[in-house]
Amino acid sequence: MGVRTEDGLPPPPPAPEPSSPLEEGTNPPPPPPSRAVSRGKTKTGMGYAEPVRLDIPAIELRSAVVPIGLRRDGTIDVPPLRADAPAGWYQHAPSPGQVGAAVLVGHVDTAREGPAVFYRLRELKRGDAIAVRRADKTVAEFVVTRVTTHPKNDFPSDEVYGSVGGPELRLITCGGVFDRSRGSYRSNVVVFARRAP
Repeated sequence: MGVRTEDGLPPPPPAPEPSSPLEEGTNPPPPPPSRAVSRGKTKTGMGYAEPVRLDIPAIELRSAVVPIGLRRDGTIDVPPLRADAPAGWYQHAPSPGQVGAAVLVGHVDTAREGPAVFYRLRELKRGDAIAVRRADKTVAEFVVTRVTTHPKNDFPSDEVYGSVGGPELRLITCGGVFDRSRGSYRSNVVVFARRAP
């Protein structure tokens, strides 16, 4: 079993007023907030800082985090297809701890090497703790609110990428039935989490 890197995640909703197209007919999402503007804490969220480490004790997950962007077709890119590949942070969304939905993606497994970084993601339960260490040495702490599985052709883009009133986190990997003819999974597992009180 494995996943193919050709399977990007569905594109996020287009930016409301993009300054320039990514390519013909495709608008990029807005860029992350400026470091200069968003330093320090706001009333409800933390300032901008890139995530560098992800810790989820309930599933014994400890991973580095690397920034990722968009592919030419407008879908979110993924980390390299290796069992030891880190989680990827979608850098055009908020950084974890900022107001908004931060998005981390990772592989469930690989054909040659077996389980990958998000292999046990589907085991998470409501209330499980997630910690994201950031480049400014702060830690954004979250609690899982729900875990869902969606067919790739019915991905809940608005729920995953849409506006939210506080700091939230989305973790995404492949799941569901493995389609041997395509060499990829038919669904995505999505973990929804909000900042810990």
